[in-house]
Amino acid sequence: MTDSINISLSSDEIEIIVDALEADLEGYVEAAKEARGNNNREDVTTFTEAATRIQTLMSKLQDLVED
Repeated sequence: MTDSINISLSSDEIEIIVDALEADLEGYVEAAKEARGNNNREDVTTFTEAATRIQTLMSKLQDLVED
């Protein structure tokens, strides 16, 4: 894992980032579905991993806003 970076963000800024991540997540989910349909297991793995990492980050950010 990479080094941690500390930055200050407002709740609104975090919500903007979460919205952008949601759009990105949707793209990876769709790409994984396409890859699955094309029987391309390597791409399915890659896109699924990316979607999982985005979901994890989104959850962390949403937890910060909900506190």
